[in-house]
Amino acid sequence: MASYQKILYQVDGGVARITLNRPEKRNALDAEVVAELKHAIASCDQLILLSGTGADFCSGADLSGLQGMFEAGVLDHMSSARGMAELFLAMRRHPRPIIAAVRGRALAGGCGLATAADIILAAESAKFGYPEVNIGFVPAMVMAILRRSVSEKRAFELIAGGEIIPAQTALEMGMINRVFADETFDIEVEAYASKLAQKSASAVSLSKHLLYHMDSMGFEAALEAGVEVNAIARMTEDYRHGIEKFLKRS
Repeated sequence: MASYQKILYQVDGGVARITLNRPEKRNALDAEVVAELKHAIASCDQLILLSGTGADFCSGADLSGLQGMFEAGVLDHMSSARGMAELFLAMRRHPRPIIAAVRGRALAGGCGLATAADIILAAESAKFGYPEVNIGFVPAMVMAILRRSVSEKRAFELIAGGEIIPAQTALEMGMINRVFADETFDIEVEAYASKLAQKSASAVSLSKHLLYHMDSMGFEAALEAGVEVNAIARMTEDYRHGIEKFLKRS
């Protein structure tokens, strides 16, 4: 198992737990954190539970590390940004669900990291937002995901206004999936992840791939892709066992 410096990684009960481990920096993202996240995600085929140590999920990019790039050229900036884009793509391509468990603040790139997960579970006191506009910056890569999570007008309001919103507002926008009480958050998250991890691995993997693969498809092409996945699903061991179990109960 790889040794990581800025994240924690543990597999337990069919769940891979990846934890941002820079509490002194509010789990800010730098190149090393992004590289370690990509490696950890690529190294496992279990459901992933993504969280942060300390009070916050993730405060966004480590701005102190970006100071040295004031004189960099456009190609250097693109190379730096591409690391985050590759992380979002790795999360989208991971065969199993990725759950972001958000306590405290998920801001800027940290909000983008949560949004890139398949499911977001939040404590009721959690905060979300894209405040990049307040320092003349743009939450550029995450727009590809945010635009698919909320309406166009909601997405524009979030990125142009830079407002930090509470978990309940994020839930009402459709930005996150569930809000749990702070006092029971850890227990609720564990129960949710455990229950989802017990679902058919092949069915969930095929469903995730098909859902995201449909992004760029027209209606007829999406239906045809559904036909193909339907046929593949019927040939899996999980489907065979599921049907046999169902028929025995009937």
